[in-house]
Amino acid sequence: MTLMPVEGLLPLTEGCQHYEDVSEVPGDLKKYFHQRYNIFNFYDYDIRMTDDAWFGVTPEPVATKIAKDVASHVHSNPRKDTIIDIFAGAGGNTIAFALSEKWERVIAVEKDAATLACAQHNAAVYGVLDSIIWVHGDCLEVLARLTQQHQHPDADLVDPSLQIEPAETVIFASPPWGGVSYRDQDVFDLSTMQPYNLETLHAACRPMEHVLFLPRTSDLNQIAALVPGSDGEDGEKIEVVQYCMEGASKALVAYMPASE
Repeated sequence: MTLMPVEGLLPLTEGCQHYEDVSEVPGDLKKYFHQRYNIFNFYDYDIRMTDDAWFGVTPEPVATKIAKDVASHVHSNPRKDTIIDIFAGAGGNTIAFALSEKWERVIAVEKDAATLACAQHNAAVYGVLDSIIWVHGDCLEVLARLTQQHQHPDADLVDPSLQIEPAETVIFASPPWGGVSYRDQDVFDLSTMQPYNLETLHAACRPMEHVLFLPRTSDLNQIAALVPGSDGEDGEKIEVVQYCMEGASKALVAYMPASE
């Protein structure tokens, strides 16, 4: 079956909530609700999120800064023109990439239909719905299909609107991390991330440059070990950036080169 983009808008479900008052919010989300305008500046314009999505949305100022940095960090020979957000969630990073106007194509992949419906709705609030190609599916399966299509151009594996040239594509990966347990670890073991650990993500993304959005306490040695020779004078250098807001680090982002 050919991998196709989503046609039209997925329906908002009962799980696609817009809380207007803290009294409506489940207890474990109240902290995030108080930060709602940092998460989405346009929250009052009917921004929708599933309860799980609150935990994973990148705050808008951080997403905006990352979008700017990704565009400037990517190697430009050949020029990169496509970015794939493989964990689109409720759309925070995807919307920032579309608003940056740095990409000819922004592709958003999300496995959960209700969360993807929220992302589409939120992109419409920000005026970039039609600037994004939406894909409903498991990110690793989608990446495998895109790679297979490139290797076998005559195969009918992917709709033409989704076909990519790896040398011109950047992947952005903001995985779920496995909940908030990372906060309890001074140095977070990236091999324990759920549902996909660091090694699994890197293996899927490695044919293309990829940007990994990881817990702020991530083990830097585990990241460096992904690139052969990165610890030597002549090896590939990995740029790792801590992104902060109001004096507190929100995440660590690793800019990873493509590799065979």
